[in-house]
Amino acid sequence: MPAIVLLRHGQASFGAADYDQLSDVGRVQAAVAGDALAARGLRDPVMCSGDLTRQVDTAAIAGERMGLTADPTVDPRFNEYDHIGLVLQDLPDDEAPALGDTVAFQAHLDVALARWIDADAPDGWRAFAGGAIAAVTELATSLPAGRDAVVATSGGVIAAITAHLLGGGAPTVVALNRIAVNAGLTTLLAGRGGLTLLTFNEHSHLSGDQSHLRTYR
Repeated sequence: MPAIVLLRHGQASFGAADYDQLSDVGRVQAAVAGDALAARGLRDPVMCSGDLTRQVDTAAIAGERMGLTADPTVDPRFNEYDHIGLVLQDLPDDEAPALGDTVAFQAHLDVALARWIDADAPDGWRAFAGGAIAAVTELATSLPAGRDAVVATSGGVIAAITAHLLGGGAPTVVALNRIAVNAGLTTLLAGRGGLTLLTFNEHSHLSGDQSHLRTYR
């Protein structure tokens, strides 16, 4: 039964002019995750990612630590939604400084994300979540016998896929999205009946001596 590991990208550059860059911590997280994945003994794994810089770089760093030589397959359906733009739609001008505060930003994001999901617009959440679910489903069905896969993606994608498999709605997505750890690992199994969630947000590789590497944004 093929396994698909959803690897959340390493820490990006929150508060910087270009968020879509791995921070120094993010690059270390990607390497540590790659070591953890290498230790799992995945079967000749296929590496995939979205086309965002933080996802592509996470895939490259983790893949190198795993000893992979093939270039990752890129599928933009694994890209994150525009979480900053989503917050800015509802954020008053006098609260703009909240964008530099991770706690305040998360509080605004929780509200904006729930509203976006509940709106269920065909060109909004429905398209985003539907694309992510279709991408991982197609990956599962395309895997050759005896091979597993790793997908370097983002917290929103992982939350959307996981909530779908759990049969949860907006509250489930928001709750999962809030606690997704950078470089955390979520494992799916692909069987005859479709995809099954095995584990969510594993981050033991970011515990103990590595606990200083545990970040959420």
